Amino acid sequence: MITLKEALTLNADEIKSLTADLENKIKTDKHIGCYVEQFKSEDIKLSLDNSIPIAVKSNINITSWETTACSNILKNYISPYTATVVQNLHKAGLGAFGHTNMDEFAMGSSTETSCYGRTLNPLDNEKVPGGSSGGSAAAVASGQAIAALGTDTGGSIRQPAAYCGVVGMKPTYGRVSRYGIIAYSSSLDQCGPITQNVEDAAILYDIISGYDAKDSTSANIDYTPIAPSLDANKKLTIAVIDNFISEADDCTKKAYANTIEKLKDAGHTIIHKNMMDTKKHISSYYVVATAEASANLSRYDGIRYGNRVEATNLKDTYLKTKSAGFGKEVQKRILLGTFVLSSGYYDAYYIKAQKVRHLIKDEFNAIFEEADLILSPVAPATAPKFGAFESSLEMYLSDIYTISVNLAGLPAISIPVEKDKNNMPIGLQLIGKAYDEKTLFDGAMSLEQSVNYKK
Repeated sequence: MITLKEALTLNADEIKSLTADLENKIKTDKHIGCYVEQFKSEDIKLSLDNSIPIAVKSNINITSWETTACSNILKNYISPYTATVVQNLHKAGLGAFGHTNMDEFAMGSSTETSCYGRTLNPLDNEKVPGGSSGGSAAAVASGQAIAALGTDTGGSIRQPAAYCGVVGMKPTYGRVSRYGIIAYSSSLDQCGPITQNVEDAAILYDIISGYDAKDSTSANIDYTPIAPSLDANKKLTIAVIDNFISEADDCTKKAYANTIEKLKDAGHTIIHKNMMDTKKHISSYYVVATAEASANLSRYDGIRYGNRVEATNLKDTYLKTKSAGFGKEVQKRILLGTFVLSSGYYDAYYIKAQKVRHLIKDEFNAIFEEADLILSPVAPATAPKFGAFESSLEMYLSDIYTISVNLAGLPAISIPVEKDKNNMPIGLQLIGKAYDEKTLFDGAMSLEQSVNYKK
């Protein structure tokens, strides 16, 4: 598959040929389920003529496209405007190629909660592609997209990228505009690239980044493009969190140890640190995320947004509409979020979770006083089979290594480093300082070259 860097050099006829090749690939591999129903192979359309095709997660609004976040409650909703990240694609000569499948409202770790049905891992169809950006990651891994946009609330770019053997990058909170992206948890959500390699991730990151006055959380700070000056030879101090690895399986532990040695061989300095128990990360994250989800999803009531189920009074209309429109996982998180925000529990749960969040951020800051980057696993194990999670709690625990990055608002990038005994990819992540994506990408380039992962 041609890379994004190579695609940017194509002429108009070559771009048309590339688009046709991708459409044929989608027809051949339609069973994987990367794209949602309204953009199946027979009617995929580019937003711009002669633009380089980029897959876009289905919670990102595009004018005149059905934008559903893969929820029944938003089926038939046609977006009246285009998200800033897609506008930035257009300015750079890229076009939205199709909406990719995802967990409903980005709530899940396996892309099984979508109202369109699940996405398969292209490397092993019996296994999940990860989530919630599973459709985007699977599209890139299977050659149905040269690059894609995903969103990351607690690892939803990095984890599916790791499961599918591609590169996934979460920017610093505020670096990429959230305007036009359907919200799950407003203080955690961030849009980022999923690509075939680190350089393509830097190119796409440069394109979508920047201040946006339409987004109140957008960071109004100077921005210097990163891709033109990537430096894989820069020597860095990289911290490893010793107590994190205890939660991982043997294959991941081995890959982690091997990668540390390769980074040493590349001239990087490794230092050892510890952090708060990851179970506290999980507790803090799911209280904050569900509380914000409860507030954000209250607007989908059949009156202002979404499909309506008629009833004899307003209360029953709300009840029937939300019961029919939201899936079980979304309902569960709304209920949990409403509970932790309710009178008598707000201080006990929500305020306490925010205090733990602050402690997590302080721990990261303390480590970054001595280190340029942090290396950690992305997930405790490689992609599980469908149905492997017997409870929501088991699914939540698959995010133990990624959620703290979102709580602290930091940038991170997932890179495949090895394969397990079943030939499935193992991904590790580098975590950087806030707004220091340049160092993050330099370190990622070095890591990519050091491990020399074979797809």
